[in-house]
Amino acid sequence: MSTLPFYEPVAGDFAAVNQLILDQLHSRVPLVEKIGHYIISAGGKRLRPLVVLLSARACDAHGPDQHKLAAIIEFLHTATLLHDDVVDTSDMRRGRSTANALWGNAPSVLVGDFLYSRAFEMMVALGELDVMRILANATNVIAEGEVLQLSKVRDANTDEATYMEVIRSKTAMLFEAACHSAAILSKASSEQTEALRQYGDALGIAFQLMDDLLDYSGDAAEMGKNVGDDLAEGKPTLPLIYTMRDGSAEQAALVRSAIQKGGTDDIAPIRAAVTDCGALDYTARLAQEHADRAVALLDALPASTYRDALEQLARFAVKRSF
Repeated sequence: MSTLPFYEPVAGDFAAVNQLILDQLHSRVPLVEKIGHYIISAGGKRLRPLVVLLSARACDAHGPDQHKLAAIIEFLHTATLLHDDVVDTSDMRRGRSTANALWGNAPSVLVGDFLYSRAFEMMVALGELDVMRILANATNVIAEGEVLQLSKVRDANTDEATYMEVIRSKTAMLFEAACHSAAILSKASSEQTEALRQYGDALGIAFQLMDDLLDYSGDAAEMGKNVGDDLAEGKPTLPLIYTMRDGSAEQAALVRSAIQKGGTDDIAPIRAAVTDCGALDYTARLAQEHADRAVALLDALPASTYRDALEQLARFAVKRSF
């Protein structure tokens, strides 16, 4: 588990969730378990199960059901990662080879399907219809977001509103669903449930904005992925959209050409352009606004170490370098 302070209040719960995740990877097909264990053991921040545990504890609830929900959320997230890496032809995630780079596209997609179906088996066992409704809707929204993003690859006419729709769907939606379903499962009040739902949305947007910023300002070793991956895939993220809209004619033309052809041949001048025209500063300010909104929403919860941890997490979202 990470040594970051916002994990500490739920350290025991987190250990129980990790064990449950490993237990639920069982399959009669050895390759399913092999790939499943590989991707799960890759580490990562495990933020989505974390917000389930912190949200539940902040609502004065904890136990096996909350652990099951946290594991379900992690399985849904991991399934999307397996599928995303195939779609994006990624060969590096979290500092090591992706599953598709090692085993090929077909096994990666099918194991992603296995994780989705195992998550829904666990939802049925949980027996909470409202939670199933939230998570079923979330998986649909996430899939739509991924397809929308795919449809905008190498489209230099993508605007900020479309970009925000993409990240709200493909990233923020699962954070929102994690917090929302945790509140529902914990029998929180309607005010607290709505506050946590909106907190998840704001937190997810802040995280994705910072991810897209770090793609042009981060360090590959620290991030565990290649700098410029979004550009290589022709993804028009906010730093690029802002540069085309508010940068100089020369900067806009450079970015437009880079998006349309993909690849990282122009990564150095692109990094200079998004910095010089203020695109990274703009993205950082927008991320900060969403983090501040997330913190403000926590006023609906009673004071506790768990609410404090949720606040720390929101502030970490915009201060991190990985």
